[in-house]
Amino acid sequence: MGKKKTDEAGATTKVKSTGKDASKDGKKEKVSVSAMLASMDQKPDKPKKGSSSSTKAKGAPKRPSYTDDIDLPPSDEEDEYVLEEGQQEEKQKRPEYKPLDVSITEKELKKRAQKDLLAAHAVEQAKKEALRDDHDAFTVVIGSRASVLDGEDGDANVKDITVENFSVSARGKELLKNTSVKISHGKRYGLVGPNGMGKSTLLKLLAWRKIPVPKNIDVLLVEQEVVADDRTALEAVVSANEELVKIRKEVADLQNSASAEEKDSYDDDVEGEKLTELYEKLQLMGSDAAEAQASKILAGLGFTKDMQGRPTKSFSGGWRMRISLARALFVQPTLLLLDEPTNHLDLRAVLWLEEYLCRWKKTLVVVSHDRDFLNTVCNEIIHLHDLKLHIYRGNFDDFETGYEQRRKEVNKKFEIYDKQMKAAKRSGNRVQQEKVKDRAKSAAVKEASKNRGKGKVDEDDTPVEAPKKWRDYSVEFHFPEPTELTPPLLQLVEVSFSYPKREDFKLSGVDVGIDMGTRVAIVGPNGAGKSTLLNLLAGDLVPTEGEVRRSQKLRIGRYSQHFVDLLTMGETPVQYLLRLHPEQEGLSKQEAVRAKLGKYGLPSHNHLTPIAKLSGGQKARVVFTSISMSRPHILLLDEPTNHLDMQSIDALADALDEFTGGVVLVSHDSRLISRVCDDEEKSEIWVVEEGTVRTFPGTFEEYKEELQREIKAEVDD
Repeated sequence: MGKKKTDEAGATTKVKSTGKDASKDGKKEKVSVSAMLASMDQKPDKPKKGSSSSTKAKGAPKRPSYTDDIDLPPSDEEDEYVLEEGQQEEKQKRPEYKPLDVSITEKELKKRAQKDLLAAHAVEQAKKEALRDDHDAFTVVIGSRASVLDGEDGDANVKDITVENFSVSARGKELLKNTSVKISHGKRYGLVGPNGMGKSTLLKLLAWRKIPVPKNIDVLLVEQEVVADDRTALEAVVSANEELVKIRKEVADLQNSASAEEKDSYDDDVEGEKLTELYEKLQLMGSDAAEAQASKILAGLGFTKDMQGRPTKSFSGGWRMRISLARALFVQPTLLLLDEPTNHLDLRAVLWLEEYLCRWKKTLVVVSHDRDFLNTVCNEIIHLHDLKLHIYRGNFDDFETGYEQRRKEVNKKFEIYDKQMKAAKRSGNRVQQEKVKDRAKSAAVKEASKNRGKGKVDEDDTPVEAPKKWRDYSVEFHFPEPTELTPPLLQLVEVSFSYPKREDFKLSGVDVGIDMGTRVAIVGPNGAGKSTLLNLLAGDLVPTEGEVRRSQKLRIGRYSQHFVDLLTMGETPVQYLLRLHPEQEGLSKQEAVRAKLGKYGLPSHNHLTPIAKLSGGQKARVVFTSISMSRPHILLLDEPTNHLDMQSIDALADALDEFTGGVVLVSHDSRLISRVCDDEEKSEIWVVEEGTVRTFPGTFEEYKEELQREIKAEVDD
């Protein structure tokens, strides 16, 4: 009896710092895992080539599952080159696992290796080409005012953008139809709507000027990470102001020319006048304060002084996206377009960006799934719904109120119209049916005319149609009720961890635990160790000191922001899920899986589409479906909102509310954290900083307010 109880309560893994208890093979395996994750919490640095230990392959390699003990790809805190390098090394070492044919010469082997490299390069290029934006793939049809809006005959001082009665399609698919929009100078707009409906496309078309923008308005869309080269992060930001860089170069050239050659007094006078003129321009541009301003922006986005002096090529893609964002904030374009700017930021950087953009004096259009961010930053909301753009005054909360009111009004008109039409059809009188349609259209014309008289900008000149039912987009997430396990489910007892050959990083004195119903939010700056902590909890990393106590029957559901790397791109979602979870109930296993995918919001036509062709949000739904099917006791979620729209984030929050297992969350989304950690008795805030993990003595809202006070003081300074 005693033995059975001990087994159920949990298995204990105890590791001394010497590691003598571990077997030789075990050691090799652990070093390999650590090496793959070694820079997860390292602040970005110049890539270094390293060697990874190898183990002998036994049979066919096992494909990864989200519930097995696997090395999940890291968060943006890791330099991406580490994974790429590790994968290349593993690929190059595969021939060692197989007996070589002695008749093959070394020259032939080199040729084959070269051929493999060329093939891999070709695949990579094809992938990049497939993802490349094709300007010609988009068709924009605009009304008669297009030429004026394009700036040919327009006022050079106009700063508003007004486009009436335009339609957009992508490769034949309608995204917008006969809609209008007005973007007024100095306002901050949030562009919202379900994923895949055309929000990002709208931003791109504005940036490409396929949707007419007055020529005097400079537009900047932040969508690509800065080029990886030898420029420092600070230099990369300052160089975004091309005019400033150009004038500085002219000044330097003139100064060098003056010191290198002997000239007569006339030449000296001419050059002196030119220098004076250039110095005046630099002064007007604020050249003296340029580096200080750029440094301040980078610091707000999480770059230390040391990081600001490192070359951009030493940073991961996520950090280079931050540099791109910093460049845009530094240049201050007349129209700034941001597409999910918070995706690559930690919580503190998001709060800093909110504070900074609240003081933005020019025009801003931002696509974001973060409600708190939109509430804080935006004073108008553009809603993309049913192929139309509707503008709502106020922030996101105001939009929700207005949206619900509009939905009720539309549905009420439809119900009256539908009732009258059904009565007319029952009578069999075609004339009566036409009268009902004409009355409805006449009422719609009068209302449109009335709204235009009030100056409402969200009404367009679309052909009047009979009332239609409001089409709502809904999605449902659900995690099954887990089986009860005897506590403790998962504990780290006085755990310490450090990566091999990494003297600059160590977590020590970590003493935390998770049980059924526990709710934990892990917060702290990027590079402090949040992902390392998640990997220790998951068992992907083995502590150098301390104990890990884990119930033997414990099932863990993992979600990583780099989940795409683990999906099998050649499979369809149905094939992928059936391979991982073959034990499905019902007459048709395929239909059972498709039903689950549908609940998580993946359209039916995508169920049999290769995963490689799915969007980021659609891939996320596949992963969440897989997690749900694994029936976990504990969920470890690393930035789960990055590829989800608001409806999906709300559905996730609802599912986590109902889930009776444990939840550990790393997220920059304040609202999701607030909802997950709303029960003070069951919730904890783990702060990872300065090499350890401490529990914050208060609620998440109190932690957030503390950060906001610090940030406001920084921005005011």
